[in-house]
Amino acid sequence: MAFDDTLTRRQLLKGAVVLGAASAVGGPVLAACGGGGETTEPSPTAAGAPKKGGHIMSGVSGGSAKDELDAHTAYRTVPQIAMQWQLYDALLGFDPEHKLINLLAESYEASDDAVVHTVRLKSGLVFHDGKPVTADDVVFTYKRILDPKTNASGADQLSDLSPSGIEKLDDLTVRFTLDRPNAVFWEALAFFPNAIVPVGYSPRVGEGLIGTGPWVMKNYVPGERADFTANPDYWGEGPFADELSMIQFADATARLNALIDGQVDHIELVEPAQVPIIESNSDLVLLQAKSGGWKPFTMRIDQKPFDDVRVRQAMRLIADREQMISHALSGYAWLGNDMYAPFDPGTPDLPQREQDLEQAKSLLKQAGYDNNLTVELITSDAVGSGMVPAAQVLAEQAKGAGVTVNVKNVNADIFYGTDYLKWTFAQDYWGTRNYLPQTTLVTRRKAPYNETHWRDDEWEKIVDEAFATVDDGKRNDLVAAAQNIEYERGGLIVWQFNTLLDAYRDTLGGVIPDTWGQSACKSRYNLMYFK
Repeated sequence: MAFDDTLTRRQLLKGAVVLGAASAVGGPVLAACGGGGETTEPSPTAAGAPKKGGHIMSGVSGGSAKDELDAHTAYRTVPQIAMQWQLYDALLGFDPEHKLINLLAESYEASDDAVVHTVRLKSGLVFHDGKPVTADDVVFTYKRILDPKTNASGADQLSDLSPSGIEKLDDLTVRFTLDRPNAVFWEALAFFPNAIVPVGYSPRVGEGLIGTGPWVMKNYVPGERADFTANPDYWGEGPFADELSMIQFADATARLNALIDGQVDHIELVEPAQVPIIESNSDLVLLQAKSGGWKPFTMRIDQKPFDDVRVRQAMRLIADREQMISHALSGYAWLGNDMYAPFDPGTPDLPQREQDLEQAKSLLKQAGYDNNLTVELITSDAVGSGMVPAAQVLAEQAKGAGVTVNVKNVNADIFYGTDYLKWTFAQDYWGTRNYLPQTTLVTRRKAPYNETHWRDDEWEKIVDEAFATVDDGKRNDLVAAAQNIEYERGGLIVWQFNTLLDAYRDTLGGVIPDTWGQSACKSRYNLMYFK
């Protein structure tokens, strides 16, 4: 479920730094193509003044009838996240090219020892209800996130911050004094579920969803649709349309048919097998974005058979990654190597893991399995396009090592229901992040989404040290050491990184590719307009 920065840390830790011209992350390649020809979609600003007005209809993936849109907890399903982006803003964030930028913050400063972090808000910001955004709201927001009763998605990224360390300096300035140094604390400020909400914020399913985002909630039916009106007081670019509707389709074919028939203007999560249909239709445009987003297979290391590291190693050797990318994703992905955070400057150049069935058989035999291991693999279309086929391809590959993988395809309500994070063998999705912030979500001891139930004292000690290390080079060395441990004995099979695919009608402009890792445009509907 579930992003990063890489070249800005040194600047951020050199005392007083204003974020607004941060460097881009090296690596991602963005492209748009459509109707048989290659095009590059300019930003609305670069293309001139976009036409205003109209009602954007977007076909998004199916979520759950139990979904809610609390700014700090709505982080389980793809549509939850996409809808959250329309409503709320964090202090910092990333642009479509993954440059670190200010959102609600005018400036951010970090002390030389990485203990004191100061943020000043832009002036003139208002919430959807017209109330000015002040330092009081920032203090309230972060105390709400830290409150265990909230069960906030971003709380673990704030583990070095206590409520007493949040201090209002003036109407627009807040100082965060940490309990210990955190050289990447700014990543927590840029984590989108740590969005700023007004004092007293207490939303219900479709009410009280007050933020500063480009769209204001008009109507919300969980699992079905969300309707928005443009925020006339939005501080950023756009929106250019008057209204936005996000219609949920559990089935990728239904989404594409709705686009072809003109029922919607844009769809996300295009299946690779659908690309030829889109490219043969002159009314449609295919949008591609290479990202560091990833969709791993997750093995619980505290349950049989994956409590034996030899079984985990064997499963990683069973995977023919290139074949999986080719067969399940029609080549629309790039090769993974059992580690996340491909753009992190500390990521080491580890040997590319390839299929080795004989070694896999040997490891399994050492673990007590001799052509007699059977496991159930839980998958769902809700994880993302191509993930059910990927599970089926892995199951076929496993036969070569004497392993029977029974694939069970469930709907979103079940996959992300009460058994989510309890599956012994499953899949999931994550966006682009650097290594350390990703660990706070998925692998550290108290990570809220620790799908593999990873526990490793040696690894945890290294990661703790990395968070406190201000020197970039030393921190990168620690990141490399931690990644080596996960590479050898972790519970993730990271076989690919996403090439994201959206499609839209050629009457729509301002559809910008984005590196985040969920949809090819990161659901930036505020930039879209009708030609």
